[in-house]
Amino acid sequence: MSAKTNAGGLPGFLQEVRANKENAREAWVVMGNEAADLDSMASAVCLAWQLARKSSQAGTVYLPLIPIPREDFRLRTEAAFLFSEAGISETELFFTDDVSLEVLGKKGTLRLVLVDHNKPGKAFAAFLPNVAGVVDHHQDEGLFPDLKDRTIEPVGSACTLVAEKILAEGLADIPSDAALLLAGTILLDTVNLDPAAGRVTPKDEAMVRALLPIAGKSQQVLFDRLQFEKFNVASLSTFDLLRKDYKEYSAGSIRYGMSSVLLSLESWKKKDSKLPEELKRYAESRKLSLLLVMNAYTEPKFTRELVVYSPDPALFRKVDDFLKASDLGLSPLPSPAGSIPDCFGWFAQANESYSRKKLQPVIQQLLES
Repeated sequence: MSAKTNAGGLPGFLQEVRANKENAREAWVVMGNEAADLDSMASAVCLAWQLARKSSQAGTVYLPLIPIPREDFRLRTEAAFLFSEAGISETELFFTDDVSLEVLGKKGTLRLVLVDHNKPGKAFAAFLPNVAGVVDHHQDEGLFPDLKDRTIEPVGSACTLVAEKILAEGLADIPSDAALLLAGTILLDTVNLDPAAGRVTPKDEAMVRALLPIAGKSQQVLFDRLQFEKFNVASLSTFDLLRKDYKEYSAGSIRYGMSSVLLSLESWKKKDSKLPEELKRYAESRKLSLLLVMNAYTEPKFTRELVVYSPDPALFRKVDDFLKASDLGLSPLPSPAGSIPDCFGWFAQANESYSRKKLQPVIQQLLES
């Protein structure tokens, strides 16, 4: 692959990588962290583009990897919006469905560049010896001290550091799609460069100032739309809403899950006429004895609601009685059609201090008692 032929902007670059990745003599995989948020995705794509543009090595590909299954991309609603706005289709991106680091490692062609993290997560710990570069803004874990290409600096966004590398080469060749990805991500990560949020640095501000004219966007308009899309779950099915922000736990033989959903129960009932059936289907798919859904939304003031489901009526009664007697301040809400009283509870939650982080240890203690 001739790494210099990037005239088509990011889509052209990604298409070229796809065409050449199977026959590459060396594969530099640029990978964001396992949470795969917008910063990880955008910084990986733009850093891979920058590395490819600098390289003169024939037979080398620079492949940006998003370390989640392709089907999970749509759950990152702000990322789906920004990539689409930049003219980049989901089909052009690379996910774990498309790339096996294990296969590349066995072939001896793998070089791994970590972006938006500086220590591989558990799923990728086996590839520590393959790490050849780091660009990150988190706390330095002290790994890879001898790497030539190692940039770790506490700025607001990993995209700020990637933008700095690109801008150091001059403004003329930056495609507007890369400028849009980088600027939009920095704005979202720093809450529109707001000092009160405690995330922004002068370098973040400087990169946004340089990138926005190339992206052709208004700072406020771009931030407002990204902020809206971050919480816009209108396009997601009940199944996707439940798995978008989901954590699973076990207490003895009881497997239970807790989902956070940014939607009111009233809106959810209107959106899905078979809501109880879909909650049951999700619990079955995860082999759960108990599913708790914590709804949080602002319409117009911040409000919490709670759904409790268990296919086991005895377990449901135990959890239901406990929660009603707790300080969550629960009051019953109208049940949707199809709700079984012995298995489902639908509640308004007056005590807003109970997030999943606070409620989960209480549930754990109950189930282990």
